Amino acid sequence: MSDQPLFGEMMTQLGLATAGQVKEALALQAVTGQRLGEALISLGYVTREQLQKGLSEALGLAAHTEAPRRRLGELLVGLKYLTPDQVTAALEQQQREGGRIGEILVNQGRCTYHQLYEGLAIQGRSSADEVRPAVAPHAGKPRVLVVDDSPLAVNFVKEGLEALGYAVHGFTRPEEALEQVHHVKPDIILSDLDMPDMTGEELCRRLKSGPTHALPVVILTANDTETQRVSGLRSGADDYIHKGASIDEIAARIDGIVRRTGETERVRKLFARYTSDAVVDEILKSGEVVLTGEKREVTVLFADIRNFTALAESLPPEAVVDALNQVLGRLSEAVFLCGGTLDKYLGDGLMAVFGAPVGRDDDALRALQAAKMMMDAMAGLNREALAAGKAEMHLGLGINSGVVVAGSLGSEKRTEYTCIGDAVNVAARLCAAAGPGEILVGARTRELAGSGAAFEGLPPIRLKGKAQAVPLYRLA
Repeated sequence: MSDQPLFGEMMTQLGLATAGQVKEALALQAVTGQRLGEALISLGYVTREQLQKGLSEALGLAAHTEAPRRRLGELLVGLKYLTPDQVTAALEQQQREGGRIGEILVNQGRCTYHQLYEGLAIQGRSSADEVRPAVAPHAGKPRVLVVDDSPLAVNFVKEGLEALGYAVHGFTRPEEALEQVHHVKPDIILSDLDMPDMTGEELCRRLKSGPTHALPVVILTANDTETQRVSGLRSGADDYIHKGASIDEIAARIDGIVRRTGETERVRKLFARYTSDAVVDEILKSGEVVLTGEKREVTVLFADIRNFTALAESLPPEAVVDALNQVLGRLSEAVFLCGGTLDKYLGDGLMAVFGAPVGRDDDALRALQAAKMMMDAMAGLNREALAAGKAEMHLGLGINSGVVVAGSLGSEKRTEYTCIGDAVNVAARLCAAAGPGEILVGARTRELAGSGAAFEGLPPIRLKGKAQAVPLYRLA
């Protein structure tokens, strides 16, 4: 049929080619000897699928053919790169002058080649995705959150990934995505870059500055210039994926990023069993353990359980460990809640640092607040102990501020992040001098706290290694 004179007229009536395109194809046919349909395909005016559709409709077999690909103009309108009027104007020019619709749109300045390629990629991808059967989400597949102000772009990614077994949630408003991220609990976020209310970079910055800072964010865009890539990565983006990528490539990139993030999270959890989140963040940020130290002013807190040795002698070993874990667990929680670093456990006590590796202006006040929380926690444990007929335990605390050397000490195989210096020694000796339920504080901590805490002045105390008596205060 493609050799019959009426075939070109039929293609025109079906809207698959213009009269000008048919005329051009006839001229090519005269030179090459191709069939008219093959000539139209060679010129890029129709696809083989569209040609088959035309033949099927002419033979009355349209009901048995697959759905054609969506038109390029329709996709570009759906992606919000064009308006329907702009597409209509381009089609009218195509009817008058011939040519490819994409080139006409670019020449008119209606869209860029990047946008055109994005539409063509989605057009090709949608044909392949239509034949993919829908499947239920796989338990081992990552949960994906897609953000794009174009509903069409969201749906293409969502439907394509769901066909591969991913659980996907799509949002066209970045603000709504931010509100729902804690409910959806995704493993990864794919975000468009250019959105009117909030750019992908701003969305990334907000996600990375809060509790979701460990959540990987991938920019999904057609406009991936080097400047934009650098800017996006500086805002915290973990990677870039071009919108023209196939669904299979997007899925492979998602799996790789989520796998790397999972490994990092496992390292974080492992380190967190031995030290605070602040130290973990410092290690993960630098990528290595640095054995050299740095001088910085910190506030050091020592806590010790009074009379624990005598108590341990009267209890079975498992009861001793249980009691000690209860107390140290509450004390550690107070350190972490106040933003301190748990330096080490010292048998029946601990050492905490406020100001290393992360320093804040109110480190002294944070240490004093942690001390009060420790005393309150111990009072609660004692009430529980009395109710159960068990013996009470009491704390003595020492707090001091000063310049120390902070860093990782040890060897390449075994290191410990800690602080050393006179301020540490004074804090330890103040703790040893403190009575049950007492918090002794050094002069520099009193000075740094200012009016933020109440103190009771005590007579200066002589400490081992100090030629002069040390000014002493009790936290009220």
